[in-house]
Amino acid sequence: MKELELKYGCNPNQKPSRIYMEDGSDLPVTILNGKPGYINFLDAFNGWQLVKELKEATGLPAATSFKHVSPAGAALGMQLSDTLKKIYRVESDKEISPIASAYARARGADRMSSFGDFIALSDTCDADTAGLIKPEVSDGIIAPDYTEQALEILKTKKKGAYNIIKIDESYKPSESEKKQVFGITFEQGRNNISFTKELLGEIVTVNKDLPEEAKNDMLLALITLKYTQSNSVCFVKDGQAIGIGAGQQSRIHCTRLAGNKADNWYLRQAPKVLELPFKDELGRADRDNAIDLYVNGYYEELLADGYWERVFTKKPELFSPEEKKDWLKSNNGVTLGSDAFFPFGDNIERAAESGVKYIVQPGGSVRDDLVIDTCDKYDMVMCFTGTRLFHH
Repeated sequence: MKELELKYGCNPNQKPSRIYMEDGSDLPVTILNGKPGYINFLDAFNGWQLVKELKEATGLPAATSFKHVSPAGAALGMQLSDTLKKIYRVESDKEISPIASAYARARGADRMSSFGDFIALSDTCDADTAGLIKPEVSDGIIAPDYTEQALEILKTKKKGAYNIIKIDESYKPSESEKKQVFGITFEQGRNNISFTKELLGEIVTVNKDLPEEAKNDMLLALITLKYTQSNSVCFVKDGQAIGIGAGQQSRIHCTRLAGNKADNWYLRQAPKVLELPFKDELGRADRDNAIDLYVNGYYEELLADGYWERVFTKKPELFSPEEKKDWLKSNNGVTLGSDAFFPFGDNIERAAESGVKYIVQPGGSVRDDLVIDTCDKYDMVMCFTGTRLFHH
């Protein structure tokens, strides 16, 4: 297949639309089901690059959940705790495959943002992973292969119209890339930076204790940022992104956005949230929305008479600001990555509020000394990579 005609581009009025190989060669993808659209392919190809590089950098299976050309979540295939199984809706007594664990983590970190996502997997999609995907609202998936059982499961989604793409693992793109804006062609060399632990060698803080687990989290943050619309920052813990701030004009707004998402991820694990008395028949999206309202304190809406009865079997107690603050204090060992330098110490101050211990960023600000001093104030470990990761 040398080209694929699409229904339309970013919007229904943008026609004609297609994907094709400029050199006349075959496309490196096979459509196994559905009719993916323009934005689906943007998410699929960016997501595939992310998980492929994560697998190469860490040796672990990887998954990502993409929305509007930025990841909502990205994760490695590490074992799930009982608490994470509960908030990610994985059966507590079931052991699932590493690639399924990676998907559960990527999808579960920010369920509100992942609603209607496009999934990318580094490894073959198996029945465990397909079983987790089946009940979720999702537009499609890209992976290097699928088991027969996984395909059978996935083909039942969206009344048989679920988008399933198989990509050729051996495909290597040209060393240069082009795009057009306003009829003008832009060309640049591909961002082929190699992500290895050697990139993390320049530790600029007093504290230089950087464990292997934190190095993996730093690589996860950097590779995620490489495919996130800039400006961007990424909070990571235990092999998964827990808060991604994308496309903000100000870096501190990026950090606040991602930090708030990381806080929400941790608040969802608080006993008071885990024990919310939901009605059994409540749908997944409604449950996610209610949890988001609850942890963010929108009680006037959620607990209003006539509304809470549709969601809960009994009216929940409030989750007070003091209780939330106390719970968040127990979060620690978080890693923060940034696609460009932090220009002020305020980003570090905000990071400290969300349990950040490790930071990786390019460095190069005229205020690097101030940023380093702020890290030292909180006994953080910070690495300079010297490499910017803007993505537009």
